[in-house]
Amino acid sequence: MALIRINGIPTADCPTSLLPYRGSKRALQFACTCSLAQQKGNTEMETVQKKLWGGRFEQSVTPAVEKFSESVSFDRKLYKHDIQGSRAHATMLAQQGLISMEDMENIISGLNEIERRIESGEFLWRTDREDVHMNIEAELIDLVGDPAKKLHTARSRNDQVATDVRLWCRDSMDKIIHKIMDFQVALIKLADSYKDLIIPGYTHLQRAQPLLLPHLLLAYVEQLERDIGRLKDCQQRMNYCPLGSCALAGTGLPIDRFATASALGFIEPLRNSVDAVSDRDFLLEFLSVNSILAVHLSRIAEEWVLWASEEFGFLTPSDAVSTGSSIMPQKKNPDPMELVRGKSARVIGNLTTLLVLCKGLPHAYNRDLQEDKEPLFDSTETVIAMLEVSTEFAYNISFNEERIAKSLTAGHLDATTMADYLVYKGVPFRTSHEIVGKSVALALSKGCQLSELSIAELRSVNPAFDEDVYKYLGVQNAVGWFRSFGSTGKACVMEELRLWKDKVVRR
Repeated sequence: MALIRINGIPTADCPTSLLPYRGSKRALQFACTCSLAQQKGNTEMETVQKKLWGGRFEQSVTPAVEKFSESVSFDRKLYKHDIQGSRAHATMLAQQGLISMEDMENIISGLNEIERRIESGEFLWRTDREDVHMNIEAELIDLVGDPAKKLHTARSRNDQVATDVRLWCRDSMDKIIHKIMDFQVALIKLADSYKDLIIPGYTHLQRAQPLLLPHLLLAYVEQLERDIGRLKDCQQRMNYCPLGSCALAGTGLPIDRFATASALGFIEPLRNSVDAVSDRDFLLEFLSVNSILAVHLSRIAEEWVLWASEEFGFLTPSDAVSTGSSIMPQKKNPDPMELVRGKSARVIGNLTTLLVLCKGLPHAYNRDLQEDKEPLFDSTETVIAMLEVSTEFAYNISFNEERIAKSLTAGHLDATTMADYLVYKGVPFRTSHEIVGKSVALALSKGCQLSELSIAELRSVNPAFDEDVYKYLGVQNAVGWFRSFGSTGKACVMEELRLWKDKVVRR
């Protein structure tokens, strides 16, 4: 016999005859379990695969069904929250006199040992025990005996998994929020390093108006702050406890659902047992928030990928966050941000998967909901990775001020400010818009900037122009005239930057 490890975790003693097996790791794990049982005969096979729910069954499930149905290969991520919920449940059962204090102590001691074994890599995850819940409960029975058989009193896997997933999501949201904050700090530091840098702003990917670079970077920060708000809103709505709802109808036993909800940090128990076990709207909302966040990150990535190109040349990533080409030695690619842009598709796809999964399910619990875990885990892990690499990228880029300055002469970015000048002179805006349009056409015909047109040339377009018009022309002057709240004016942007720096310090 040989001990087989799947992803570093011991799974089963396997006959050495199977060691040259060429299938997947998951299939090998299953084959080992089945082969071991078959070698011991049919009686032993039923012993190996005996289910905690198998009292009415006379036959074991077939290997194909076993393999197809198991979820422990991915839902064991919930082990910590499953144990956390079981501790709270055992404590409540003892407080309500449904089990003795001694039984509770034995159960909690056994759960603590199982948690230690899992975290040290000693725990044997078995596919014949189906999922994380049955693996832990069966191991607990092996450890402490009959007291462990009392743990599932007034509890079903239906409310158990709904509780575990809510606990997991709540913790994961905290992680994502902290990662967003880290990215915000990187963006704020970047903005603080380039306080006076003017860049061309774009609409329709066409030159539009001049912007201070910090104004654009802080736009990213504002969007990310709304993502934090959405996560906190979602977290608040999901923070209600399903535990004690049992399979779908609750229980006739005198449990205290408010006690377990409080022990687990929930606001209160969910009020309807059918709703508690059957709806995954909290996951749909979480994955929706992740998708919006992923879209924000993808848009930032797209902008930075464009700006790193030779055509723009506005920013340069350091070698530490760039890759090269296998064939073109001159290439330096901003691949991390291209992957951020690409991975947003996975996050959006996970939301779509879950929406389709849930759309046709009758109430209450259906086994289809086992399939909610992998999209949930992948969405969360992908978003965290996207945030981490975006933060790393932000700390490893520099903006090419000389190249940006040269780009500001194209596109007549001061045209709108020129129109505002005419408004100050009493010209209706629609008229001033037309006048400036003709002035731009004149400048284009002469191959010059608006600021390079003489006063005589400007007055040939309209007599409202005077010598003071030049105070409004050129990107430096144009930016100086912005003064509305939230605009790109220097005073507004510096105040915004100061407020964000203060907010970061207070966190």
